[in-house]
Amino acid sequence: MIKLASNEGQFGPFPEALKAIARGVPELNRYPDGGAYRLRTALAEKHGVEFENIAVAAGADAVVMYLSLAVLDPGDDIVCGWPSFPSYVLDAIKLAAEPKRVPLTEHRYDVEAILGEIGPRTKLVYLCNPNNPTGKMISREEVESYFERVPEHVLTVLDEAYFEYVDAPDYHDGIEESFKRGRRVLVLRTFSKIYGLAGLRVGYGIAAPDVVAAIGKVKNAFDINQTAQDAALASLGNDEEIARRRELTAEGRTQLVDACERLGLTVAAPAVANFVYVEVGEDSRPVFEALLREGVIVRPLAPFGAPGAIRVTVGTSEENDLFAAALERVLETAKTAL
Repeated sequence: MIKLASNEGQFGPFPEALKAIARGVPELNRYPDGGAYRLRTALAEKHGVEFENIAVAAGADAVVMYLSLAVLDPGDDIVCGWPSFPSYVLDAIKLAAEPKRVPLTEHRYDVEAILGEIGPRTKLVYLCNPNNPTGKMISREEVESYFERVPEHVLTVLDEAYFEYVDAPDYHDGIEESFKRGRRVLVLRTFSKIYGLAGLRVGYGIAAPDVVAAIGKVKNAFDINQTAQDAALASLGNDEEIARRRELTAEGRTQLVDACERLGLTVAAPAVANFVYVEVGEDSRPVFEALLREGVIVRPLAPFGAPGAIRVTVGTSEENDLFAAALERVLETAKTAL
């Protein structure tokens, strides 16, 4: 089976992380550091912020969940683009808040339309950049234009889970260009993707101390296990490996885009993360199920708001080729059946 469904990095943990995991195994009879002191300290140093600006949790989606718990009341609303990451919507619904879903424009967030949906009870606005599941980004100019006009009562979440994959010169760095300039923002990052630690679940947000403190009040005790903390801490600082993985992922992304376009399919482009969004018809389930029988797992996107599309994670070169061949067989079989 080839798993290209969950946007995991195609590479495993860094060597430094594997060593840290091995060192910690004899002490797994102890509870983890509930405050993640060493990891938060290192992240603060890495990004040039204060310790009190760092909120960590078991994945970036857990930060979203805790933030929702901390700030949303029944009757409040959140605004996000759609299709996009479902947790924004689901966490709001769980708390009896209203999710306002704003249609994408050309597969990317439309900041003008987002601003138009903000009301007096809007507590959170999400800008997923690059967007999951479409893989397209909004530019620095668009993000800055948004922040110049967003009402003061809104907390904006810049979801940058795929930050390390992006090499576009007009990409907006939320930490350097929004948070450090005093915007009311929480910037999300994760170790689940390019760092190869999806199985350990470590994500973090950078925000004002009052936001971080509010998250801390609702966060589960011992939210991040010690192995995850140790592995994430050991992964910091290896910029050469990050660059290598970014380059290889870009090559694999091009491989997937070319294969899908050769088959006459519409791909959201230019994609800048580690996955591609492919339109395969009115209902993607038959294609998903046929690929499954071929031994290839992709993500059907009805839960994300795009029932006619699939999301394909960049794999190794061999995995990408196998996916392309399987997709061609599936589509050819479908044409023959018609």
